[in-house]
Amino acid sequence: MSVEPDGITNVNPAFAAEQLAARMGIEITRWDADRLVGTMPVTGNRQPYGLLHGGANAVLAETLGSVAAAMYAAPERVAVGLELSCTHHRAVTEGVVTGVCTPVHRGRSTATYEIVISDAQERRVCTARLTCFLRESERN
Repeated sequence: MSVEPDGITNVNPAFAAEQLAARMGIEITRWDADRLVGTMPVTGNRQPYGLLHGGANAVLAETLGSVAAAMYAAPERVAVGLELSCTHHRAVTEGVVTGVCTPVHRGRSTATYEIVISDAQERRVCTARLTCFLRESERN
């Protein structure tokens, strides 16, 4: 897998149609080493009561954190998720949520990111932390 600015990631073509981020409508809107921003619609990502599913918050958080870690690790290493924690602060019933991912720690073997997800009124919906293990790329 490699990270490119024109999409979330370049993946094995055999799995291109199966990407969860694309199915959930996640779009990355800002892409640099110290801040990664992405959006996700509430529509299509609700739980049975009509609220944004907490698992959808987790998918947005892990997507943003994983892409940020992959950008940091490439090309010598690849990032794989090690631990994800999410605290859900408020319900969202409509619109789009925005996740802002910033580094907490970027080391040789791990990278940790905080992802703050907010609603359209810029109220915090979820705070997440993702740690990725950075392993040697099979290409090296």
